[in-house]
Amino acid sequence: MADFVREVMTPGVVAVGPDASLVEAAQLMRAQDIGDVLVTGDHRLIGVLTDRDIALRAVADGADPLTVSAQAVCTPHPVVIGPDDTVSNAIELMREHAVRRLPVVEDGRPVGMVSLGDLAVAQDPGSALADISRAAPERWPGTPRPPL
Repeated sequence: MADFVREVMTPGVVAVGPDASLVEAAQLMRAQDIGDVLVTGDHRLIGVLTDRDIALRAVADGADPLTVSAQAVCTPHPVVIGPDDTVSNAIELMREHAVRRLPVVEDGRPVGMVSLGDLAVAQDPGSALADISRAAPERWPGTPRPPL
Protein backbone atom coordinates (compact mmCIF):
# COMPACT_ATOMS: atom_id res chain seq x y z
CA MET A 1 0.00 0.00 0.00
CA ALA A 2 1.26 3.47 -0.88
CA ASP A 3 2.15 5.87 1.90
CA PHE A 4 2.86 9.11 0.04
CA VAL A 5 1.06 11.12 -2.62
CA ARG A 6 4.04 10.91 -5.00
CA GLU A 7 3.51 7.13 -5.11
CA VAL A 8 -0.08 7.39 -6.37
CA MET A 9 -0.31 10.72 -8.22
CA THR A 10 -0.36 11.13 -11.96
CA PRO A 11 2.89 12.99 -12.61
CA GLY A 12 3.05 15.97 -14.93
CA VAL A 13 0.32 18.47 -15.56
CA VAL A 14 -1.91 19.46 -18.41
CA ALA A 15 -2.42 23.19 -18.20
CA VAL A 16 -3.83 26.18 -20.02
CA GLY A 17 -3.11 29.84 -19.52
CA PRO A 18 -5.66 32.04 -17.79
CA ASP A 19 -6.69 33.69 -21.08
CA ALA A 20 -7.26 30.40 -22.95
CA SER A 21 -10.82 30.07 -24.21
CA LEU A 22 -13.09 27.34 -22.92
CA VAL A 23 -13.02 25.83 -26.41
CA GLU A 24 -9.22 25.58 -26.24
CA ALA A 25 -9.43 23.99 -22.80
CA ALA A 26 -12.12 21.53 -23.90
CA GLN A 27 -10.14 20.56 -27.00
CA LEU A 28 -7.09 19.91 -24.83
CA MET A 29 -9.17 17.78 -22.47
CA ARG A 30 -10.44 15.77 -25.43
CA ALA A 31 -6.97 15.35 -26.93
CA GLN A 32 -5.51 14.25 -23.58
CA ASP A 33 -8.57 12.14 -22.66
CA ILE A 34 -8.97 13.91 -19.31
CA GLY A 35 -11.76 15.76 -17.50
CA ASP A 36 -9.80 18.66 -16.09
CA VAL A 37 -6.89 20.99 -16.74
CA LEU A 38 -4.95 23.26 -14.47
CA VAL A 39 -5.08 26.98 -15.13
CA THR A 40 -1.59 28.36 -14.62
CA GLY A 41 0.28 31.61 -15.05
CA ASP A 42 4.05 31.98 -14.68
CA HIS A 43 4.15 28.25 -13.77
CA ARG A 44 1.95 28.93 -10.74
CA LEU A 45 -1.45 27.40 -10.12
CA ILE A 46 -4.37 29.79 -10.58
CA GLY A 47 -7.20 27.27 -10.59
CA VAL A 48 -8.66 23.99 -11.79
CA LEU A 49 -11.03 23.84 -14.75
CA THR A 50 -13.18 20.75 -15.20
CA ASP A 51 -15.45 19.66 -18.02
CA ARG A 52 -18.30 20.10 -15.55
CA ASP A 53 -17.24 23.71 -14.89
CA ILE A 54 -17.42 24.42 -18.61
CA ALA A 55 -20.86 22.84 -18.91
CA LEU A 56 -22.47 24.28 -15.77
CA ARG A 57 -20.72 27.62 -15.24
CA ALA A 58 -20.58 28.72 -18.86
CA VAL A 59 -22.53 26.77 -21.48
CA ALA A 60 -25.63 26.31 -19.30
CA ASP A 61 -25.75 30.08 -18.78
CA GLY A 62 -25.46 30.74 -22.51
CA ALA A 63 -21.88 32.03 -22.37
CA ASP A 64 -19.84 31.87 -25.56
CA PRO A 65 -17.12 29.26 -24.98
CA LEU A 66 -15.03 30.90 -27.70
CA THR A 67 -14.78 34.17 -25.79
CA VAL A 68 -14.97 33.14 -22.12
CA SER A 69 -11.59 32.54 -20.52
CA ALA A 70 -10.52 29.53 -18.50
CA GLN A 71 -9.76 31.79 -15.54
CA ALA A 72 -13.31 33.18 -15.56
CA VAL A 73 -14.84 29.74 -15.08
CA CYS A 74 -12.24 27.73 -13.17
CA THR A 75 -12.29 27.04 -9.46
CA PRO A 76 -9.74 29.54 -8.15
CA HIS A 77 -7.32 28.81 -5.30
CA PRO A 78 -8.00 25.06 -5.23
CA VAL A 79 -7.09 22.87 -2.32
CA VAL A 80 -3.67 21.38 -3.07
CA ILE A 81 -1.39 18.76 -1.63
CA GLY A 82 2.35 18.14 -1.75
CA PRO A 83 4.01 15.03 -3.17
CA ASP A 84 5.52 14.20 0.22
CA ASP A 85 2.18 14.44 2.04
CA THR A 86 0.58 11.20 3.08
CA VAL A 87 -2.13 9.40 1.17
CA SER A 88 -4.28 9.55 4.30
CA ASN A 89 -3.91 13.34 4.28
CA ALA A 90 -5.05 13.41 0.63
CA ILE A 91 -8.09 11.31 1.51
CA GLU A 92 -8.95 13.59 4.41
CA LEU A 93 -8.63 16.75 2.27
CA MET A 94 -10.87 15.24 -0.41
CA ARG A 95 -13.43 14.27 2.20
CA GLU A 96 -13.30 17.63 4.02
CA HIS A 97 -13.57 19.73 0.85
CA ALA A 98 -15.79 17.32 -1.15
CA VAL A 99 -13.40 17.23 -4.13
CA ARG A 100 -12.41 14.35 -6.39
CA ARG A 101 -9.04 15.70 -7.52
CA LEU A 102 -6.16 17.50 -5.85
CA PRO A 103 -3.40 19.29 -7.73
CA VAL A 104 -0.01 18.22 -6.42
CA VAL A 105 2.20 21.25 -5.85
CA GLU A 106 5.89 21.32 -4.98
CA ASP A 107 7.77 24.56 -4.29
CA GLY A 108 4.73 26.49 -5.56
CA ARG A 109 4.63 24.73 -8.92
CA PRO A 110 2.12 22.09 -10.00
CA VAL A 111 3.82 18.73 -10.59
CA GLY A 112 0.91 16.32 -10.86
CA MET A 113 -2.63 15.42 -9.94
CA VAL A 114 -4.08 12.89 -7.53
CA SER A 115 -7.64 11.72 -8.01
CA LEU A 116 -10.14 9.77 -6.02
CA GLY A 117 -9.60 6.95 -8.52
CA ASP A 118 -5.82 7.02 -7.98
CA LEU A 119 -6.39 6.63 -4.25
CA ALA A 120 -8.93 3.84 -4.73
CA VAL A 121 -6.51 1.88 -6.90
CA ALA A 122 -3.72 2.36 -4.34
CA GLN A 123 -5.76 1.71 -1.18
CA ASP A 124 -8.28 -0.91 -2.30
CA PRO A 125 -7.32 -2.39 -5.69
CA GLY A 126 -10.23 -4.84 -5.61
CA SER A 127 -12.93 -2.20 -5.09
CA ALA A 128 -15.51 -1.29 -7.69
CA LEU A 129 -14.15 2.28 -7.81
CA ALA A 130 -10.64 0.97 -8.50
CA ASP A 131 -12.00 -1.24 -11.31
CA ILE A 132 -13.86 1.70 -12.83
CA SER A 133 -10.82 3.96 -12.50
CA ARG A 134 -8.61 1.46 -14.34
CA ALA A 135 -11.10 0.94 -17.17
CA ALA A 136 -10.69 2.76 -20.47
CA PRO A 137 -13.24 5.56 -20.86
CA GLU A 138 -16.27 5.00 -23.03
CA ARG A 139 -16.29 6.85 -26.32
CA TRP A 140 -18.99 8.08 -28.61
CA PRO A 141 -18.97 6.25 -31.94
CA GLY A 142 -16.67 8.01 -34.36
CA THR A 143 -14.69 9.81 -31.64
CA PRO A 144 -11.00 9.37 -32.40
CA ARG A 145 -8.68 8.02 -29.75
CA PRO A 146 -6.20 10.59 -28.53
CA PRO A 147 -2.62 10.13 -29.71
CA LEU A 148 -0.31 8.27 -27.35
